[in-house]
Amino acid sequence: MTKNELIFCPLGGSGQIGGNMNLYAYGNEQSQKWIIIDTGVSFADDSVPGIDLIYPDPGFIIDKKDDLLGIVLTHAHEDHIGAISHIWPDLKCNIYATPFTSVLIQEKFREKKIDISRNLKIIKLNGKIKLGPFDIEFVNLTHSILEPNGLCIKTPAGTVLHTGDWKIDSNPLIGDKINEKKLKEIGNNKVLAMICDSTNIFNPGRAGSELDVRDSLLKIMSLKSKRIIITSFASNVARMESVFYCAEKISREVSLVGRSMNRIFKAARQCGYLKNVKDPIDPRDAKKIPREKIVYLCTGSQGEPMGAMKRIIKGIHPDVFIEKGDSIIFSSKIIPGNEKKLYSLHNDIVRQDIDLVTEETDFVHVSGHPNREDLKDMYNWVKPDSIIPVHGEHRHMNEHIKFAKEMQIPHALRIEDGDIVRISPGNNPQVIDKAPSGKMYLDGNIAVGENSKSIKERRNLSLNGYLEITLILSNSGKLTKPVISYRGIPENSIDEKIVFEMEDEIFNTCRTFSMKNRNQEKNLIETVKQTCRKIIRDKTGKKPFTNINIARL
Repeated sequence: MTKNELIFCPLGGSGQIGGNMNLYAYGNEQSQKWIIIDTGVSFADDSVPGIDLIYPDPGFIIDKKDDLLGIVLTHAHEDHIGAISHIWPDLKCNIYATPFTSVLIQEKFREKKIDISRNLKIIKLNGKIKLGPFDIEFVNLTHSILEPNGLCIKTPAGTVLHTGDWKIDSNPLIGDKINEKKLKEIGNNKVLAMICDSTNIFNPGRAGSELDVRDSLLKIMSLKSKRIIITSFASNVARMESVFYCAEKISREVSLVGRSMNRIFKAARQCGYLKNVKDPIDPRDAKKIPREKIVYLCTGSQGEPMGAMKRIIKGIHPDVFIEKGDSIIFSSKIIPGNEKKLYSLHNDIVRQDIDLVTEETDFVHVSGHPNREDLKDMYNWVKPDSIIPVHGEHRHMNEHIKFAKEMQIPHALRIEDGDIVRISPGNNPQVIDKAPSGKMYLDGNIAVGENSKSIKERRNLSLNGYLEITLILSNSGKLTKPVISYRGIPENSIDEKIVFEMEDEIFNTCRTFSMKNRNQEKNLIETVKQTCRKIIRDKTGKKPFTNINIARL
């Protein structure tokens, strides 16, 4: 590579929804500069017990950190900023974000006791920055959070538009409308490629407006005569503002419940938003207000185990409770993968004779991502030479490419995490190489790889249980009765006969070893382990995680 090239490389978010992390580079082998767009997380499921957060493996860009010019953030959703405090210590570069995103970033670093003030650069809305060969202009869009930005990235090779997450909301309620004028100006000056959100590509029509949700919520809430509890995504400040608006219209107070809800409210106020809403009531004080005069706005819209909504429904929240005749409104989407736990929660609500309102029964939510009509407008404004779909599973990105062809975009390229794409020079983007990519799992407060021993062991424990055997040896090497304990193995199968059988096999095995010879301990342990696991497997069908200890008296 002797000529200067413009490179794009996703490390996360292409082939999945969540965990977004994208790289751009310009230059040649002798001099190549990089930037990172977003550093997000995704959330773990039951297949990785004990893991909460997953984020892209940053190893590829850490190896190039001397040529890294900075991290640029499009907006403050966790799938775009959630990994920042975990990844940044290995990079030590500047971070660029608009004010609301910056407030939430500062809090993340404060929690890890890192002073980020010198490296966090706050960019005004629709502002510009120059990072080496990259001239980057923030373009105001609309989404389900404050201050979402597209990034117009200009280089000597040409211009790329990185949309981030967006939709077209003609009435966003809070924040500016989408900067249609700027997007048209960008389109009039030739765009080599648009790297674009694919989340709602299967949805016809438009994503809808927050104003429409507000009007519908007001109608629904005005018909409720008892306590109203609403749960929504805490980051959706427009929805939060709508709840305050509707509560005031029906002469009710609002109480915010949940750490994230209060954190977002304070961040929005700090950045000049929500100035015209009444102060929320502390949940401890809200208990004194008649149930027909209060609205609770809670976290936990996806049935999170520690979310406020789950604790309220289970009757274990210290300040909020529900009674027959109350109403619970899920003003949110059921995210794919969360159906089982949410339907279980919905059933718990109905059993208690609580009125349940969800997106399946009423109009209480609009998405923050573009439907097909929104995408048509964006394509017509930007007129890119090529489209590279991101922010979606493979089926979303494949459908997005079909849509791009319908829109007569000259070139479209389906990619996945780790693909190194040459945008320029050339007539159309091409995958020219593969970067190392993968996932990091936050195990407690330690980041581990996908093949981590701790994850494998915990998965095995969750599936097969635990068996522990302690061999107690005297100074002469004589074995006393082994101590056998187990957890998570079917009780109706583990009886005294199996324990006796294991004891007999342990004694028989130990007779074949010189118990005084410490050099044979490793082989002894492995043999006892395999023998006892086989007995459990034959009797129960389980293959327990097995630990053998030798104690010499």
